[in-house]
Amino acid sequence: MTSNALRILLVEDDELFRLGLSMRLQQEPGLEVVAEAEDGETAIELANQYPLDIVLLDVGLPGIGGLETCQQLKEQHPELSILALTSRFQKPLIARLIEVGVKGYCLKGINADTLILAIRSVAMGASWWDEAATTEIQSTFHQSVQPASTPLEAEESLQNPLTRREQEILAMIAAGRSNQEIADLLYIAPGTVRVHVHSILKKLEVRDRTQAAVLAIQKELIPPDLLTD
Repeated sequence: MTSNALRILLVEDDELFRLGLSMRLQQEPGLEVVAEAEDGETAIELANQYPLDIVLLDVGLPGIGGLETCQQLKEQHPELSILALTSRFQKPLIARLIEVGVKGYCLKGINADTLILAIRSVAMGASWWDEAATTEIQSTFHQSVQPASTPLEAEESLQNPLTRREQEILAMIAAGRSNQEIADLLYIAPGTVRVHVHSILKKLEVRDRTQAAVLAIQKELIPPDLLTD
């Protein structure tokens, strides 16, 4: 593994599922499962022993349980990213996961490539919530969403939801550049570009890069200084 690989702690009590998942993650460039645990107590001990970037954690753990494990991990390692896995969608669970600081939630039936994208996203500090959870999150926390500081900031946020980096990448997409070309130009990993592209498509509510490029032109989402010939 390369020195800049994402270091993962895999916490899952189902031995066969954990083995299969660990093998799949180890095959992915840029990911490294540095430790595995089958219960919360062991996970907390391992988190104190290894430098980690993200914990992939089954919520239904024996012993102290997944939620308590998440809470203790975040108390001891506030900057540690946690992506929760569960076998079924549970509405009350989402609110509790958010309360303890978990940044992502996926169902165990998730496609492997999507799970890997979720791992990369959460490790970078983004949030990733299963589609089934998104509506619940929006309805549960809609009232607590704070408005922008000023009407002008609110208007700008509505007009262009993209970050500066996302605008930069969108400009390159509109110019017809591939993920690899974008990665080379920005000196970042292709996997990082994929994470940004996924975020762009989600924020703009479009299905593919072409639609994103068209919408960018229609709504003038790319600042003039980022436009290329």
